[in-house]
Amino acid sequence: MTSRGPGTGRIAALILFAALVLPVSPQAQTIRPVVLEHTKTKAQGRFELVNDGVTPLNVVLEARSFDITEAGEPVYRPLDPRIHLRLSAMSVRIPAKQSRFVFYEATCDSLPAWFVIPCTFSGLPPVGGLEVRVELPHTVYLVQKAPLAREDVAIRTAVFDADKRVVTVELENVGPRLGRAMEADVTAGRHHARQPSFPMPPRARRWLAIPWSESRNPERVVIRFRGFSVEQKLDEAVRAEG
Repeated sequence: MTSRGPGTGRIAALILFAALVLPVSPQAQTIRPVVLEHTKTKAQGRFELVNDGVTPLNVVLEARSFDITEAGEPVYRPLDPRIHLRLSAMSVRIPAKQSRFVFYEATCDSLPAWFVIPCTFSGLPPVGGLEVRVELPHTVYLVQKAPLAREDVAIRTAVFDADKRVVTVELENVGPRLGRAMEADVTAGRHHARQPSFPMPPRARRWLAIPWSESRNPERVVIRFRGFSVEQKLDEAVRAEG
């Protein structure tokens, strides 16, 4: 059954960090690195689970595949049968102020492919009488050898809403290759508003909503990939009358 995130009714409080967000937690738990990319059908890697708190914690790991919505949200589902994954541990206990490494070996029948290993930390002090669990993801991309190319990517629309002060961009990957945008940059002279790196799955669309706080209206949007960029002049949203 497809689910959005790992939601379970038994968790009274859950701090959910989507795949690709920064590894920052108010409870002092960290996973590093958050994302790894491999350009082959067989990949070996490791990631570190860090407990900077003052109490020992238990961590449970469960590999999942995921889809990415047009808004950039991950939607978890069972691990793709094309992916064959071995983890060094399915659960670990981390003493206070210590860390543990988890090793993995992944092979894939075809590229590109990707998966996530959500790591759920438990044993945290209750907050307001509620049990707290923190989930942090480690995401792995198995990327084809031929990189994403300029002809694969197109900006379909790029509009500035002057009332909401937001630039909305519709981006499409029309090809079969997985790639990553290094950043999206909205500009007006020396003024910039940037959105950080995000993946572009094959044959998928992505909507960006980039806030603009400058008094001068933005003029262009530039989206940078490895080796190339795409850009477009901004249109202005039509204001509703009445």
